[in-house]
Amino acid sequence: MMTENVERTLLVEALVTLADTLVAGYDIIDLLQTLVEKCADVLDAADVGIILANQGGTLETVAATNERSHLLDLMQLDAGQGPCVQAYLSGAVVSVPDLDDAVDRWPVFAMGARELGYGAVHSVPLRLRDDTLGALNVFRDRTGVLSSDDVVAARALADVATIGILQERAIRHADTAREQLQHALNSRVIIEQAKGIVSHTHNVNMDAAFQIIRRHTRNTNTSFAATATGIVNGTVTV
Repeated sequence: MMTENVERTLLVEALVTLADTLVAGYDIIDLLQTLVEKCADVLDAADVGIILANQGGTLETVAATNERSHLLDLMQLDAGQGPCVQAYLSGAVVSVPDLDDAVDRWPVFAMGARELGYGAVHSVPLRLRDDTLGALNVFRDRTGVLSSDDVVAARALADVATIGILQERAIRHADTAREQLQHALNSRVIIEQAKGIVSHTHNVNMDAAFQIIRRHTRNTNTSFAATATGIVNGTVTV
């Protein structure tokens, strides 16, 4: 058992390390792997893992300190039962100080965890307001409750994981939006070139040329960009 001062020092060091990792272009998997490793140190745990819900709502393991905890996470996800699943579904901390007491509630999980040598499991949801993304799962070889300081530390680390995941998603969505904007801008350049060609060919002004292209686009059920590209490269005649 570590002292309170040692735990606080480890927590501060972990938060500093994770904050340094949250820079532009960070790898979310590397961040979460670093987080579970630091969490194991801070909470004096045998193992730590993180499960997340994919776009279809199915829970998957994304980070684990080793294959033992990974196997246990897979076990409970396959069975659809266990404290980690419950923490995600309820959005509340689920603590099992002694796995022998969980056999009736979660038989597959409890017996599997015992066979792997664990004594206790504590799961903290990864959530922001009403949005729960997954769960941070703390496995200990010994039985026992999480102290109040441990709970605070686990919540702090779970919050870092949540922020990292949401930030990565925001960056990814922003990149998609930028790509769409750039595509629109590139398409507009082609459209302007096509308008010039149609204006010259039909001896009309640019507004009329635009309407000719628009009419052709609607009649042929094609996109403006595709029609304009065809006009420019000579494969479409309007």
